[in-house]
Amino acid sequence: MVIARVLIDNKECYAEARKDGLYLIEGSCFNIVSIASKPYSGEYRLLPPVNPSKIVALGANYRKHASELNLQVNSDPTIFQKPITSLIAEGENIILPACSTKVDYEAELVIVIAKDCRKVAKDTAYDYILGYTCANDVSERVFQKLDGQWTRAKGFDTFCPLGPYLVTGIDANDLNIKAVRNGETVQESRTSNMIHTIPEIVSFVSGVMTLKAGDIILTGTPERVGQIVAGDTIQIIIENVGCLTNKVISE
Repeated sequence: MVIARVLIDNKECYAEARKDGLYLIEGSCFNIVSIASKPYSGEYRLLPPVNPSKIVALGANYRKHASELNLQVNSDPTIFQKPITSLIAEGENIILPACSTKVDYEAELVIVIAKDCRKVAKDTAYDYILGYTCANDVSERVFQKLDGQWTRAKGFDTFCPLGPYLVTGIDANDLNIKAVRNGETVQESRTSNMIHTIPEIVSFVSGVMTLKAGDIILTGTPERVGQIVAGDTIQIIIENVGCLTNKVISE
């Protein structure tokens, strides 16, 4: 199922996205009561597919990416958080801060949590996954190296494009993932190349913190990250999940 989160008359709604339009959902993506029989014909604005209480992300979860940035690969996942204010939706602009020097794209598969959970076992992890979406873990590399930790580098407003939709009922363990800049594929791999698997990620993160319904986990990026500049259009495309498109502008 492909689910959109939209704003209609200043009210947040969920809808099933089909080829012929959006079919409004009574309830939410976590509790679907019913789905409209006809597509919605009015105006709406697409939002990030969920409204998480937190954004957790993995660093160095593809070996080749770790090598290109000289990042240490640990036996446990390396995790960090991005602020909620970094979220933007499909079609919104990535804004390059005036203070930035080198801002990179990072294509990432995103796990969306289905229900509150804590200390999830690996063999039950899928019981707590609602579905998947696409993200761009936008990162300012100069600040990342300078600070020695990643909050500032990855925390600017607009630095977490997410969407366009939430996709449920798929196997995400071996999907093509790529970034396309101005029509050219600049990053490409498969999710099967992740060091830490989807169940391992959910189990580890939930062992550190309580995960709430709608929380998201960015699972890391492959090699060949690169710079974006004002005027670029960057797309994150994941097989069976979707295509997330954002333009880049200067502050």
